[in-house]
Amino acid sequence: MMVAPVGRRGASMSQARIFRFGNFPLLLLQVRERFMDRFRPNLQRHGITEQQWRVIRLLFASPPLEPRQIGALTRISSPSLAGILARMERQGLITRQQDSHDKRRQRVQLTARARRIASRMAPAINAIYAQLFEQLGEPLMVQLEGSLEGVLRALGPVAASSAGDAVPRRKATAPAARVRRRR
Repeated sequence: MMVAPVGRRGASMSQARIFRFGNFPLLLLQVRERFMDRFRPNLQRHGITEQQWRVIRLLFASPPLEPRQIGALTRISSPSLAGILARMERQGLITRQQDSHDKRRQRVQLTARARRIASRMAPAINAIYAQLFEQLGEPLMVQLEGSLEGVLRALGPVAASSAGDAVPRRKATAPAARVRRRR
């Protein structure tokens, strides 16, 4: 069975025939960057880095978590996360408490200050999402979220070797669309 050449983005036809499928990791990174380009100015206005925002946004909607759980869900490596959490603690954005059942473990939670900052950022964040929904259309945005959550569910938990112990993912809010192979 012959695969039709992709021929996208200036690739020569011989280069396009080498790979059967699109470059999903690169495509996902490009979409992420296009989304983040809209959010970065708001983060910068509030003195929050992208990695700090990932932690804040995660903890804003969850109970206190262990650092390994935060790393797995935010896809921040353990060494990087250690530095990020230390800076966030110095800035008064998080607190760490020892687990009452296991003193070797700690739980991280947002401070009231971090919650106030996130609440002040929320109107601008919501406005950016509203612009994205208007530009891309609600059906596409809902499908995109459902598809991405479906992919995460289908691929299973994060490998322990890449981001600590696996953490359950949240339940999808929309049905996932199927990704089809190029032929």
